[in-house]
Formats: sequence, structure tokens, C-alpha cells
Amino acid sequence: MLLHIPQVLNAEQLRWVRAKLDNAGDAWVDGRATAGYQGAPVKQNEQIAEHSPVARELGDVILGALERHPLFVSAALPNKVYAPMFNRYAGGMHFGNHVDGAIRLQPGSGVRVRTDVSATLFIAEPNEYDGGELVIEDQYGAHEVKLAAGDMVIYPATSLHRVNPVTRGTRVACFFWVQSLVRDETRRALLFDMDTAIQRLNVSNADETARRSLIGCYHNLLRLWSET
Repeated sequence: MLLHIPQVLNAEQLRWVRAKLDNAGDAWVDGRATAGYQGAPVKQNEQIAEHSPVARELGDVILGALERHPLFVSAALPNKVYAPMFNRYAGGMHFGNHVDGAIRLQPGSGVRVRTDVSATLFIAEPNEYDGGELVIEDQYGAHEVKLAAGDMVIYPATSLHRVNPVTRGTRVACFFWVQSLVRDETRRALLFDMDTAIQRLNVSNADETARRSLIGCYHNLLRLWSET
């Protein structure tokens, strides 16, 4: 499931995050430092060092925003979230076709995170740079994603994807992975569709008994399929 999640960060949060990143100095390092054997040959970007104070400070703000965003919680059903990372592309930098590694080791904690869901949160506005589209391929073809600052896209981490070369300006973004309570993408999508329908029925004050029954079905399926 490829899903656009709007307004993860508000305007004030964006200004603060962007200012921190623009003034991060030596915390910006070669992005290949965190690339696996598959990604390193096709990766050309810069990243904020994972152990840096600015990475931890900004990551806490992003995680707090995600916890309060109902669409993200409903779609991803997060169990563990890998600490948010930050990258930038300029001067032709790009990231060629790759699939994200299956397991990430959280630095400093030894915690392993299975990458069920990949996420990109856009920090720079689309008019600040040319190129830089996130291209995600699935059975229906290639999908180009270039969202407003503060908006995020999530998609299956099993997807082949790339970042097109940035030919003008600077593309700045946050990225991370989610280990979902529900490993299977098809089951996750079914639960999301059911939850979305329930929320619409709640707004319309549909039959209360029917809504209660659907909510029970949702939680019973989640109980059946979830891993904690």
C-alpha cells in the first residue's frame, strides 16, 4: 500500500527542523556510511550522522508527531519505529534502484527492527528543487512522489525504489522504517480499509449496533494477525 500522509509536521515544526538541518555543519556525512552492499554502489547523497545530537533531537520531534497522527497509526500499525534519519541531495546526487534491507540494527541499543514499511517525510518544498522524485515501483508500474514539505509517503519496504537526480536546489527529507504489528502487507491493507470505513460510519452516526460489530471484527482480526 502506497499512501500519502499529509501534514505530519506543521509550519512551525518545519521551520525549526529545517533550521536545525541547515545549520548542522559537520553532522552531515557521506550517505554511503549507512548503505548496505546493495545500496552503496548506487547511493549519492548526504545524511545526518545517526549518533549526532541533532539526529536524536530531530528524531524525537518526528516520533512525537507520528504518535499523534491517526492516519499513520491506522495504516502502518507501528510496533517499532527505526529512529528517523535525514538526508539531502544536490548537484546531481541521486539514489539508484534498490530494495531496503530487511533488518536494521538500531544504533546504540542493539534492537533489531524488521523493515515492513518504508517512509519518506519531505522537509523541502517541491519548488525548491528540480528532480529528486521518489520513484516507487509495484505491479501497477512506477509512481513518482514529490510532496509538500511536512507531508509523508509510506510504502512497502519490499518495493523497488529510487530517488531521481536533483538538478537544481536541494532536496531535504527524513526517512525511516516501521516494523508493523501486522507483518503481511495484504492483511495490513485490509485492516486499514476496515478502520477507514469504521471512521466514516462513526462520522455519519450509522447504526450503532452494526458499528460495534465491525469494531469487534477489526480488533479480533488484529488480535489474530498481530505480532508483538
